Amino acid sequence: MTRLHAVLGPPGPVIRWLATTWAAGDAALVLPEDGSTRAHAETLDRLRPATLTELAVDRPARVHPLPDPRPTTDDVRLVVATSGSTGAPKGVELTEAALTAATDASLARLDAEDGERWALALPLHHVAGIAVVRRAWALGGDPVLALQRDRLATVDAEHVALVPTQLARALDDHVDLARFRTILLGGGAASADLRDRARAAGATVVVSYGMTETAGGCVYDGRPLHGVDVEVGADDRIRLRGPMLFRGYRGDPDATAAAFDGDWFVTGDRGRWRDGRLEVLGRADEVVVSGGENVPVAPVIAALCSHPGVADAAASGRPDPTWGQALVAIVVPADPQHPPDLAGLRAHVRQRLPAHHAPQGLAIVDRLPRDHLGKLRKDALDGLAAQAT
Repeated sequence: MTRLHAVLGPPGPVIRWLATTWAAGDAALVLPEDGSTRAHAETLDRLRPATLTELAVDRPARVHPLPDPRPTTDDVRLVVATSGSTGAPKGVELTEAALTAATDASLARLDAEDGERWALALPLHHVAGIAVVRRAWALGGDPVLALQRDRLATVDAEHVALVPTQLARALDDHVDLARFRTILLGGGAASADLRDRARAAGATVVVSYGMTETAGGCVYDGRPLHGVDVEVGADDRIRLRGPMLFRGYRGDPDATAAAFDGDWFVTGDRGRWRDGRLEVLGRADEVVVSGGENVPVAPVIAALCSHPGVADAAASGRPDPTWGQALVAIVVPADPQHPPDLAGLRAHVRQRLPAHHAPQGLAIVDRLPRDHLGKLRKDALDGLAAQAT
């Protein structure tokens, strides 16, 4: 009988623990090493694994039996706690078949060869980090640890997976990115400027689209991997089908049923086809309704980021007695001593987008609130928008 086991510890011991756990036919749940005790307790209480193993480099493992474990389907091998940008954690259940299909399709598309190495620069409590481990093992070796920022400059590997924030930092640090055969970029939207900078530095970047529910990226550079079907519905929602889809949300049959339309997984993302490639337009729920006009957030962010005085940007809505919602720009200035003003940003956006897309408020921040994978935290953005001028 398959049991779910949780683990907490540094990446090296956790990778060895994963190999042992999966060899025994059990399922794994990796907790974030830097997570709070409260967050860990909430995840364990919701997902109910059978044990928690605490690992360290300098002492034996400590295994804690946990009360009232939830049954686990025999073919499930990984449970990933995910709640997107907000909300209570959901446990995405991934089977051995789904993980294997995702690994094989990725390596085939990248033309990866036996003996080549993968650098692990992503945390193991995210599916993207687990995917790197599985790819490395499939090529005959362990991943090369590169979780510290300065390790990317010296790591000896042919392939690496990064999020846009990491790629931008590597470019700022003048890391020789041309030596990687592949930089698999995912975890969030990458601006055209960032991709252009990477190409100018000689980097071979493959942009990945996917999510925990698809065992990681399943569309590379706009083209579905082998075995993956993609549809864009009349509501512009992206729908996915294929062997790497998740089994369901652990202990939540209602959420599982709501996520599927037959054998299609209905994502929360909007998209369209352009020149035979899938273009992801942003989250379906990232629309601010202001004065009766629907304002999608993604193009506003792109317009803000094209302003010469903006280093990074986000946008969010806040309640407004006149407009219903007011769109607020949240901006990291290129020069903190001379940040852009609201009037200048409004004019800049109106040159590129309809007038009602121009922000009605502005918050200047040192950095945007992002998680481990560089994704914006919507709850924090909403808080910044509420305090904006």
